[in-house]
Amino acid sequence: MKHSRRAVSRAATRPSPLGVRAVIAALAGALAAVSAVWAIASLQIVRRIVTPPTRRMLDTKIVGVDLAAQTITLERTRDTELPGRYGLFTTGSEPYVKLGTVLSADASTVKRKLLTEIGPDSTLSGEAAFSGWYYDKPEQLHLPFTTELIGSAVGPCPAWLFEAGDAATWVIQVHGRGTTRAECLRAVPLLHALGLSVLVVSYRNDGEAPRTGGGTYALGTTEWHDVDAAIAFALRRGAQRVVLMGWSMGGAVVLQTALNSAHSDAVCGLILESPVVDWRVVLGFQAGQLRLPHPVTELALGALQGGWGRPVTHAGGISLDSLDIVARAGELRHPILILHSDDDGYVPSDASHALAGARPDLVELQAFQVARHTKLWNYDPERWSEAIREWLTRHDLVAAGQP
Repeated sequence: MKHSRRAVSRAATRPSPLGVRAVIAALAGALAAVSAVWAIASLQIVRRIVTPPTRRMLDTKIVGVDLAAQTITLERTRDTELPGRYGLFTTGSEPYVKLGTVLSADASTVKRKLLTEIGPDSTLSGEAAFSGWYYDKPEQLHLPFTTELIGSAVGPCPAWLFEAGDAATWVIQVHGRGTTRAECLRAVPLLHALGLSVLVVSYRNDGEAPRTGGGTYALGTTEWHDVDAAIAFALRRGAQRVVLMGWSMGGAVVLQTALNSAHSDAVCGLILESPVVDWRVVLGFQAGQLRLPHPVTELALGALQGGWGRPVTHAGGISLDSLDIVARAGELRHPILILHSDDDGYVPSDASHALAGARPDLVELQAFQVARHTKLWNYDPERWSEAIREWLTRHDLVAAGQP
């Protein structure tokens, strides 16, 4: 009887097959639910990456405006505390104002000089977007220009042309993600003064050029075709050589153009400002900033590249391998000048350093500090201008002694 009781006791404590199956089923259901949440989150991330924003992110708080002194006080951030000239998009009666130097600062605020006059009837909303644009219209450069339409396969893409007489060398400027041609205007006075004609272009789905493929970005894999059309336009108008200049994602577009264009023999050099050289580095950095779980990041990268992200990307997938220019460094054949801040804050400079290390024979990197993303001209215009001037002169793209 004693032995029988022990047997009964062991039988009572042993999990039943039905109980084990229930636990396994519950765990499987929980894992499936987590996986579903991760998949949804990853698709949201992909949507954010490839969808052009319809409005600016309001990242700056206006604390106060002194009309008598024509100054503005902003909440202090790593951007608003930067020295130099910048712009501020607002939702008040003045949609865009120019900002001058920092006059004073404390732990929480920064006071800057207003370079756009604000009258007593003007209103500035409390929320605003800090910008490195500075110029927001081509007329502000006081240089002659024409508005052109570049015939691309997707339709006419608007462009501004600042011709410098019968210049043999043209610069084609390409803006970045979530912005428009006006981003490039800062560079025009320098390039034009050096005797170069400057063509500032748009590309598909940027809000100015035609909408195609669901209206989403392809991160450079299709946009380069519109830049290639701009090269053809320049050659028809008398250009003999073309320098491609890309800002941020425009750098990725320019690099794809240099690698794939049927007119690459006419390209004589690339200038890249805060460029995307490898999208995996950029997306990984931004995922880290958002503290995203690693599986979500990996799923998002997979959705970008694979067919299952098609409802978002409206394409069969974006090849991140083809956009990794460090891995493709051996294919490059044009001299490249990279201008990048090591504390960019949005597009890390790691891939720019890696590309310069991989191709020191072609790539020159001017690494800035403090300047942040695409604000190098604003932060240190003298160094920025001299770096471009010296590089163009050394590669015989402008005559020595140009201003």
